[in-house]
Amino acid sequence: MSKVFRIHPLTTEDIQGEETREKFEVFTNYYFICYRTFDQDPNSSTYMEPISIYNIIMQEGILTFHFRSIPHVSNVLRRIRHLKNIIKVTPDWVNYAIIDDVTDAFGPLIQNIEFEADSIDELVLILKETEQADMLRRIGYARKVVMGLLRLLGPKADVVKRLIKRCKEYNSLPSPVADIGLYLGDIEDHILTMLQSANHYEKILSRSHANYLAQINIEITQTANRTNDVMAKMTLLASVIVPMNIITGLWGMNVKVPGQDDEESLGWFYAIVCFMSMLGVFLVWMARKLGLI
Repeated sequence: MSKVFRIHPLTTEDIQGEETREKFEVFTNYYFICYRTFDQDPNSSTYMEPISIYNIIMQEGILTFHFRSIPHVSNVLRRIRHLKNIIKVTPDWVNYAIIDDVTDAFGPLIQNIEFEADSIDELVLILKETEQADMLRRIGYARKVVMGLLRLLGPKADVVKRLIKRCKEYNSLPSPVADIGLYLGDIEDHILTMLQSANHYEKILSRSHANYLAQINIEITQTANRTNDVMAKMTLLASVIVPMNIITGLWGMNVKVPGQDDEESLGWFYAIVCFMSMLGVFLVWMARKLGLI
């Protein structure tokens, strides 16, 4: 094919090597465009992975190469059948239609990310603890999709801009190529709008991610504070009980202690109980005064 259509070896090398960088190159008898789309099947394991489309546009026709199944070529053919009586189909128009269909494929993704980003931004601070388990996964997946969109959309504006510049070279002639420059300008505006939207959603998701982590830190701090309060109360209870244990331990030893000889009187018993009660009340009063309880 390279010999038949006089395709430059650099172009052949780019196509055979599946060049991933989007580019626009002008040669003697054609111009070459590498434009990337993505796997649009959400059930596929390669969903959102880039797929390169290589267009070689000549005066007589257009050659399109791609190494995986894509819907854009069939969409363009269907569009041509609907518009064949209205427009003049040229190689430049077919190239524009492919670029336009690829660009339009990003529209539903941008809308889905908009809904997801707004939903995450509203829910991140109001979800209950039992409902937050899935939030981090949602944020991570949404940011992954946004970064993929930015990676795919970023180089497209430059490619389309260079293509528009080539079309403007025909402005002085009544050529259909000059009119295609107007359509390409609309694609460029669409790409820039989607890039601005994707950057905006990335900022929203980044803020939501930070708010989510801050919310988790607040909840961890609150849990730690509640644990500390419980431990402080347990410590206070132990502080009240330990002196009483010392007193009961002293009078419970198997040795001679005060009051042991007076077995018929309960005076020592009541005295010890009153002392322990007063000691407990005193310790509780001191704890309240010091703000421990």
